[in-house]
Amino acid sequence: MFRTPASMILALLVVAVTGASAHATTTTEWDWPVEAPHPIIRPYIAPDTAYSAGHRGIDIGAGTTTEVRAPAAGAVHFAGVVVDRPVLSLRHPGGLITSYEPVTTTLARGDSVQQGDVIGELQPGHCSVACIHFGVRLDGEYVSPLNYLGAIPRAILLPTRKP
Repeated sequence: MFRTPASMILALLVVAVTGASAHATTTTEWDWPVEAPHPIIRPYIAPDTAYSAGHRGIDIGAGTTTEVRAPAAGAVHFAGVVVDRPVLSLRHPGGLITSYEPVTTTLARGDSVQQGDVIGELQPGHCSVACIHFGVRLDGEYVSPLNYLGAIPRAILLPTRKP
């Protein structure tokens, strides 16, 4: 499968940093939850295990916007406070759940949303600048939101030597 230890290490690094997996892609590109530009303040960092340290989402700089929009159609899975932070989660087709914090909303569990709908208002406090934490779970496992936002180019592995 892998011809050299270096290529195997490279493949493992790509998966660790991006959270990529065979199931972590979609054919429909999602919208970003906040308006452009979309500076990534803190990237997704895949944990070694389900209980290890990591950063299970991305922090996106929000600039002056406070509107948070649905990246894709879905339904409200959770809207409330977790510890001391307002959190909103949406359930999407294909075993996907997205979460947004700190975001307040007037939506309730079960409410339907369409791609681009305003789903809440960004609150201060997560980063030193206005930002939103955006997480994605696929069948319960955290994956990089960049997989769905069209921000990770498809990897193309080239042979290291001629056959």
